[in-house]
Amino acid sequence: MTTTFDFERARFNMIEQQIRPWDVLDPAVLELLSVVKREDFVPPAYRNVALADIEVPLNVTGAAKGEKMLFPRVEARVLQELGLGADETVLEIGTGSGYMAALLAAKSRHVTTVEIDPALARFAEGNLSLAGVRNAKVVVADGARGLPELGSFDVIVISGGLPMLPAAFTSQLKVGGRLIAFVGAGIVMEAVLVTKTGEQSAQQRNLFETRVQMLRNAETPSTFRF
Repeated sequence: MTTTFDFERARFNMIEQQIRPWDVLDPAVLELLSVVKREDFVPPAYRNVALADIEVPLNVTGAAKGEKMLFPRVEARVLQELGLGADETVLEIGTGSGYMAALLAAKSRHVTTVEIDPALARFAEGNLSLAGVRNAKVVVADGARGLPELGSFDVIVISGGLPMLPAAFTSQLKVGGRLIAFVGAGIVMEAVLVTKTGEQSAQQRNLFETRVQMLRNAETPSTFRF
């Protein structure tokens, strides 16, 4: 006898057992996680574990091996910390499946999401289209060190690990804008929130510790010593 997987029960469990215990209590964020269907943004083989507390593999034909989605609790915490406004523009580095872009697009005016892997970019474009997301654009490029040609943004989300945060990203923020990145090269990384307070000034706040996949071609600190 074939049984149908209960996605709504799994979604409820994800929110109550994974998301809330991570201090994500914003009703608007919790509602959004119920509306944007995460299972529609994963490869078919992983559909039934799309809402589990794992980094879902993105085994897409033609894509580089080892790519993964962020943990659901990390995605939710990022959304809550950013406090997006409906008139804001967003730059995401590391599109992956397009799920994070869909969440960001639901809370902002427009999202430009950059993916270095063409196969993943096509996968994300298809997912966003099927989900009816019209205010997100996928750009195939290497965004690990910033993309000044895309202009400035109110919000930047870097959906991959960085050994260090290149100054180019802060340069792409508008004054008053926010940036979230995962910084570190060891077993544990720090999720940081950078707020641009002036043309040449910014404040940084550490949010939480985690571990995410490194962004491809990420800039590394110089090891040169006198």
